Amino acid sequence: MGSPIAAAGGVVWREGPDEVEVAVIHRKRYDDWTLPKGKLHRGESELAAAVREVGEEIGARVSISRRLPRIGYMYARRPKTVAFWAMQHRGGDFAANDEVDELFWGRPDEVRDRLTHDSDRGVLDAFTALPPPGSVVVLVRHAHAGKRATWPGPDELRPLDEIGTRQADTLAAFLADFAPERILAADRTRCVQSVEPLADRFGLTVEVTPDFSDESFAADPKRSRHALLAVAKPGTSAVICSQGKAIPGLLDELGLGRSSATRKGAAWVLSFADAVALSADYYPDAART
Repeated sequence: MGSPIAAAGGVVWREGPDEVEVAVIHRKRYDDWTLPKGKLHRGESELAAAVREVGEEIGARVSISRRLPRIGYMYARRPKTVAFWAMQHRGGDFAANDEVDELFWGRPDEVRDRLTHDSDRGVLDAFTALPPPGSVVVLVRHAHAGKRATWPGPDELRPLDEIGTRQADTLAAFLADFAPERILAADRTRCVQSVEPLADRFGLTVEVTPDFSDESFAADPKRSRHALLAVAKPGTSAVICSQGKAIPGLLDELGLGRSSATRKGAAWVLSFADAVALSADYYPDAART
């Protein structure tokens, strides 16, 4: 048995005339219909590979929402795994290429009948098991800011340290795949600095608000929850930088039942439909240094 193969791809969807449409591709080399996907480059994350492969195969710009099942099978006597995400189509045009000669957009039932492989059908079924995500909010905990005891000034002004500054740059690359249209931060210097590189990348201004600080959440959890739901407007994607107590508390307030600790620089990706939280995916290494 050879070494494992890692690949990634997506269920790319858009609003159709009557309901959601999903993209599938025809590969002339294999004469099959499948979901867009491809192998990771050396040192590339699964998420980055999924976005790149979809862009290369169907010319699409996408924004990521929730994780979908990972599939595994044998290919050329080597174990292969493919990680999938739900992705909303945000633009771009398809052009036939060396790997893909046809692109088909259709209703999920049409696409399911066209798919060649049962494993792809299982991924599509997982996508259709929940409503399409109408909005996405990425809750990210601020990057490393040293120890509170060694900072001489007010804690709300404690900045990122050298490690945290590197983490913020890494976070910007990770969070860019969610195509945020708004970037918010609790009124703490370390929270604002954690998402400034992301804001610079998109030409946005960090919106500073006390609603997502630990203190504000402890004083009025429902107010913080309402503030988050106000950000989760249909058809939008946003990033909110918060703190270590507010984040798990907000997840509980949303009924997602996730109370575990969130590492500094880690992120929760929340998908919503009609102001109802559908899913929460944890990325512990979002700001890996």
